[in-house]
Amino acid sequence: MYAIVDIETTGGYAAASSITEISVFIHDGTRVVKHFETLINPQQSIPRYITALTGIDDDMVKDAPAFDEIADILFELLNENVFVAHSVNFDYSFVKHQLKNSGYELTAKKICTVRLGRKIFPGLPSYSLGNLCRSLNIHIENRHRAGGDAKATVTLFEYYLANNGDVFINEMLKKSSKDQWLPLYLEKKEIDQLPAKPGVYYFHNSKDKIVYVGKAINIKKRVSSHFTHNDPDRKRQNFLRNIHKVTHKECATELEALVLESTEIKRIWPLYNRSQKQPLQKYALYLFEDARGYMRLAIDKKKKNISALYVFNLLHEGLVMLQKMIEEFELNAKLCFVDKTPFTINDYEFLEPPSIYNGKVNRALEALNEQLPTFAVVDKGITAEEKLCLLIERGSFWGMGYIPKKLKPTSCSEIKNYLNPYADNDYIRNSIYSFAEANPQKKIML
Repeated sequence: MYAIVDIETTGGYAAASSITEISVFIHDGTRVVKHFETLINPQQSIPRYITALTGIDDDMVKDAPAFDEIADILFELLNENVFVAHSVNFDYSFVKHQLKNSGYELTAKKICTVRLGRKIFPGLPSYSLGNLCRSLNIHIENRHRAGGDAKATVTLFEYYLANNGDVFINEMLKKSSKDQWLPLYLEKKEIDQLPAKPGVYYFHNSKDKIVYVGKAINIKKRVSSHFTHNDPDRKRQNFLRNIHKVTHKECATELEALVLESTEIKRIWPLYNRSQKQPLQKYALYLFEDARGYMRLAIDKKKKNISALYVFNLLHEGLVMLQKMIEEFELNAKLCFVDKTPFTINDYEFLEPPSIYNGKVNRALEALNEQLPTFAVVDKGITAEEKLCLLIERGSFWGMGYIPKKLKPTSCSEIKNYLNPYADNDYIRNSIYSFAEANPQKKIML
């Protein structure tokens, strides 16, 4: 038995909106055997643009039952039947959400007449209800009302059945089928073609713009997991409606996927990625000699054309490091610009000669170099002839790529020609350090 459903609502997201009208036709695969339809008091104001579209206003629903009053009737109609609707996840998310608020847990199987239409009549210019019915010469009465649209969906469903639709319906209802939970515009074959391997995946919108980047140990499994929960909140529903295509880049390991994901998020700035999108203002430690011959350390925003001793993403990180150098090697806080009080010519009289002070600075920099290691992490490649290589140079991430399997790196210059430079950030650097600590056999000091 099929429950063919259409609803009208106060908005586009179940968590913040309510149903104003519902129509349910119970169909046995041959004919309609029961019909239920009612306006519903949404217990919130109906926006003007909704009234302009549907004709339903606050006066029309003020004496209508609240959803709680009809929840038991709806649950009895829907729970044992296949839930059928045009763009089914929209209607289902609202009905399921409001039934749950009324104490009922809806677990019905679903059929989307948009996806079903694409299978039975491929190549039509549009699969919206109005355009699809126009293409198939199906008349719609009372458009944008639950009763009119539901009745048109019944006619459309019967037309599908008359054109061998039951074969596709049986396939869509199998437990292994993805048609019940995939986003409306994402084809099942795109998921089926994804590899069960590590990598990075990209969700594209209708204009082919990348709106989300993710990483995975198993790309196919991770992509599928995005769609198995039909959460009613606005962000979630908006995200699902904007996914039209998925692409991917295969990686050799999860670590490579992690680095690539972080880099791609900062390069593309996708709409639906929340983490790792904070703009990074990099800072650097610089060395220069002043007019009196003193070597001075300073932290400043990173300059493109000036060589830096060390680069870090947070100013605080640099200041903590420099303060430790000052304390350990007895450097002058004013000469290092940590003490912000004005430095006058008279202050030089209380300093050691440049030759002695500069010796302290050099010893501090030698210690810094020892603390900032240079090493490579080498792991399996995608093919048997190569190895994945990630390079940390003087404490910062330099880049990654694939080196020949027989190559045993001994220096940075030896492997840099094989690698692609990448921007360093805390997330990538810390992830590589953690991996190297957990897998010391894959770390090669250079």
